[in-house]
Amino acid sequence: MTTRLHSKRNAARFADIRDIGARVFGALVAPAASKALVAWTYCDYVESMLLDHFHSPLKDIRPWTGFHGLWAGKLASAIGRRLPDGWFAAPTVHWDIEIDVAAFQQGGRPHAVGRGDPPLVIPEPTKTIAFAFTTDVVEVQVFHDLGELMLAGAIEFISPANKDRPENREAFVAKCDALLRDEVGLVLVDIVTSRRTNLHADLMERLGEPADADDDLYLAAYRPLTGASGPALSIWYRSLRLGAEIPPALLFLKDGPIVEVPLKETYRDTCTDLKIPLPGA
Repeated sequence: MTTRLHSKRNAARFADIRDIGARVFGALVAPAASKALVAWTYCDYVESMLLDHFHSPLKDIRPWTGFHGLWAGKLASAIGRRLPDGWFAAPTVHWDIEIDVAAFQQGGRPHAVGRGDPPLVIPEPTKTIAFAFTTDVVEVQVFHDLGELMLAGAIEFISPANKDRPENREAFVAKCDALLRDEVGLVLVDIVTSRRTNLHADLMERLGEPADADDDLYLAAYRPLTGASGPALSIWYRSLRLGAEIPPALLFLKDGPIVEVPLKETYRDTCTDLKIPLPGA
């Protein structure tokens, strides 16, 4: 009796997984295509198709924050294996957390510096203005260890918060601008479907160039270089599409090698590790 009950529960659980997978699958391809491709294996499907991580049903069963964090870690490991001695890649993941501002309103209160010291009184500021801090950070940084670490490249995974308010977009674009002016190679990866802003276009406007891209999803690589006519910035831009393959990108490291960024392979591995349910799994 117990064995039969467990069998029924397992059958129901697997049916639920197949149903979720079918809904994820159906959200990406046309109904006719889904019937033809329903027998695809899990790895084949994930390897060739970009999923929507920011809308139901996938966002409800696999939060995008966990996916992005794991993807960044896997990408850092994969890039690290391709780097020569003296170079390494490390992921950085930081989610913006709102903090009670009242806890920091200490102006005018005395603060003891140490035993026997007179109290330190912080005067009122001349002015307090609105200021946007960097919001979510999901990135892979590549360093050259020369006794002192030098940042040579960065891959930025764009988050919904980066694309949200104007001040958030400005903070993100300013960060990218600063990296490029320091000759750091840069790659932007935007698979966010819940916000429609194109931060590559915002970056081009900041650099005084036409904002000639309006894709919601895209991949962009930037190479700062100095040629015979002076400093320049080379750009490789690719639009992305749900249900399509994720193309590779090149990361041009400052004073270093050019590295192919295995986005497709690490994306597939991340889906596999998180056991995202799909037809044929």
